[in-house]
Amino acid sequence: MNRDKRLFDVLFISVFAAMLGLGIVGPLLPIYANNLGATGLWIGIIFSGFAAARAIFMPIVGRLSDESGRKKFIVTGLFAYAVLSLGYVMAGSVYSLTAVRFLHGIASAMVVPIAMAYIGDLSKRGEEGAYMAKFQVSFFLGLGSGPLLGGVLNDAFGFSSAFYAMAGLSALSFLVIVAFLPETEGRSCSGRKERISLRGVYSQPAVPAVLAFTALNAIVRGALLVFMPLFAPKISVVPGQVGLILTVSIFLMAIFQVPLGRMADRGNATLMILAGSIVSAASLALVPASTSFGDLFLVASANGLGSAVMMPALMALTVKLGKKIGMGTSMGAYNTAMSLGMITAPLLGGLVMDAFSIEAVFLLGGVIGVGATIALYLLTRRALGSVEADGSP
Repeated sequence: MNRDKRLFDVLFISVFAAMLGLGIVGPLLPIYANNLGATGLWIGIIFSGFAAARAIFMPIVGRLSDESGRKKFIVTGLFAYAVLSLGYVMAGSVYSLTAVRFLHGIASAMVVPIAMAYIGDLSKRGEEGAYMAKFQVSFFLGLGSGPLLGGVLNDAFGFSSAFYAMAGLSALSFLVIVAFLPETEGRSCSGRKERISLRGVYSQPAVPAVLAFTALNAIVRGALLVFMPLFAPKISVVPGQVGLILTVSIFLMAIFQVPLGRMADRGNATLMILAGSIVSAASLALVPASTSFGDLFLVASANGLGSAVMMPALMALTVKLGKKIGMGTSMGAYNTAMSLGMITAPLLGGLVMDAFSIEAVFLLGGVIGVGATIALYLLTRRALGSVEADGSP
């Protein structure tokens, strides 16, 4: 087995295990928070705290990993994952749960974005979409399997079992990375070109274009993940069924990653971003029309398919940018944009839920998503097209 293949497999297995742990608690956390007395706004704050921590620390960690190597950050983050997973069990109030969630976000900033940067370094020119798509399968398989497993654990053993499972899976990932992943060389000792300043990074037109698309679609996806578990009981859908719905939605994203990644490499990335974003946003607006498990299943599946079309294209463009501005910097910026969307979705959704109804959350998210996607495409298609054409911003 060649070195690159071995490194890919180590990161694939580790990220799969870590994402499986996060996915286990995903559909249960809103219910857990609600049981602790959280209002719609506080549920938004709890989820936004995780995303806010990622948004703050990912650009810093990504930049540092370009300079001093990546392994140390992944190891530290996974160790913190395991410890903080137990903190959820001990959280006895909305405030302590919010604090644990924020710290968990800091740990998350050290894991997936840095692993993605590691993989981006290994990708070959002209194959960025396909290579990153293969790795994204680990992310989606783990995150997609988690809700189903979490629902089963909750129904059989109660809430705490899901958090213990997350701790064990994070510890397993930590051990695999410590034992098998070599450290990368930092830019300062690897002979690579001098870094571009942060001002120079964000002044290039393709960078804000990619980040804006990412944030927008994270709002749509975040609204579904956070508020669907709260909507489901209104139509007699139980937590185990919610887990199955989310699992299938995310599995659809995993199944289509590789072929759609190859499509993005052939120069179709901009069109894929537009089409996928519109499908995801439109499907979100259809959630309130659901009256049964079957309806909700179909709507969530459509959302997953829309994301499946859009995400490989965004990742291909992000890797191409990373080869010029620094892979850790690029992946940190991409994941920060995603976190900003995840911050906006719960907070805005919580306010709308408290002021109007939970149905209004999905309707507003769909309207904003469709309208903003069209407007954003018209403003930025030229910048994105330049990245597709020559692989540089």
